[in-house]
Amino acid sequence: MDEFNFVREKLTERIFQLTEKQVVVNPFPDLTVSRHEEPTQPHSYMLPPGICLAVQGTKRVLLGEEYYVYDVEHFLLTSLDLPVTAQIIEASKEKPYLGITWEIDMNILSELIVEHKFSAKLGNMFSGMALGKVTFHLLDAFRRLLDLVNEPEHFLALSSIISREIIYRLLMSELGPRLIQIALSENSDVMKALNYLKAHFSESIDMKELSELVGMSVSSFYQHFKFLTGMTPLQYQKQLRLCEARRLIMTGNDVTTASLSVGYDSLSQFSREYKRFFRLLPSQDRVNLMQGERNL
Repeated sequence: MDEFNFVREKLTERIFQLTEKQVVVNPFPDLTVSRHEEPTQPHSYMLPPGICLAVQGTKRVLLGEEYYVYDVEHFLLTSLDLPVTAQIIEASKEKPYLGITWEIDMNILSELIVEHKFSAKLGNMFSGMALGKVTFHLLDAFRRLLDLVNEPEHFLALSSIISREIIYRLLMSELGPRLIQIALSENSDVMKALNYLKAHFSESIDMKELSELVGMSVSSFYQHFKFLTGMTPLQYQKQLRLCEARRLIMTGNDVTTASLSVGYDSLSQFSREYKRFFRLLPSQDRVNLMQGERNL
């Protein structure tokens, strides 16, 4: 057995161990592992900047109108907060889907860019999501990170070291410029708009006012925003609202309170858009959420 398959086998064993009694487990902050023994229905949620690995099986993610499929040979990289719809498409009882989702620490990312003098042409704009090639070194770093489950006394000291290694390897990969773009462009026009929408998603947004806020023409702003996120500003705002409403429902709020809290004046409109995005009416989803039957 070569070293690549050896590492994958060790990761498989660790995920099986962690998910023995649960489908989804969060062993550490910002890290999630999951096991599914059959394909899932599409599930919508906000995906933060990070990396998604399929140690076994295949998963498909829809961003806007474009699909991204990742498997044992490819990982998914997101470089900003994105509302997505995801679905496990390859899994079985004999060979379950085994996944890892890890959120990138933006502080570590910024530190590494400065320390190692990484640079990128900010004039070159990249979309916020891309597929990369899984390497032995990347996979082995995640193996060592998950191995810390059995060494909790060393977690604080070693997890930050391994996290820096993972981010460094991402920066050194062909996808590095995408991460550099986000880290160095927090004050760029489109990033200003993204941050504004995240802070004011429950408010009515006027495209002309938003484009003026970031100093761009409406057409230029629209084009740049859609390229980066895969959707229009209004679509992005709507999905932010729906994801926040679902979070509120998960934490015990009733449907009416959740809809009003995220800016909907019409409960019927909220229910229609909620069902279109999550494929269940809010009341039906609330029952499933309370029973712990979500397909994550």
